[in-house]
Amino acid sequence: MYDPATALTGTEAVFAAHPENAAVVALQGLANDAKFDRDELTIYVPRESIIAAAKTVQAAGYNFLEDVTGVDWYPSEPRFQVTYHILSHKFKQRVRLAVRLSSEDASLDSITSVWPSANFYEREIFDLFGVHFGGHPNLRRIMMPEEWQGHPLRKDYPVEGYR
Repeated sequence: MYDPATALTGTEAVFAAHPENAAVVALQGLANDAKFDRDELTIYVPRESIIAAAKTVQAAGYNFLEDVTGVDWYPSEPRFQVTYHILSHKFKQRVRLAVRLSSEDASLDSITSVWPSANFYEREIFDLFGVHFGGHPNLRRIMMPEEWQGHPLRKDYPVEGYR
């Protein structure tokens, strides 16, 4: 049962409440926000720190990139969020690294150099949301035809069948 009283927000509050979490220990100084809600830890990092944060949590014992997801918060800004779901088998802990991106510059560096399994996830987010991943080895559409116009999971994408 969800208990909103256990939800924590803010980097200092979350980090102070979870000193046993390896990601919390490792990401001191890289995070710009944090949230602990519904037994899930989310650490927000600036876009320019995503590769450093991915390498840091990997070195701290998080060994498995489970998923990468995109969210469109239109019409709010920052509009997009890319979230990396990472698991530590050693510590039996999960962490989500999240990066918020503005609609003016929806791009960040690819983490395929840290976790090669991010390849298809990043292509999917590029295809469906239009987020560009710099340094990706093969950034092209994966679900929609190459000639498709637009990104169908954007909330302002026309759903009436015409543009």
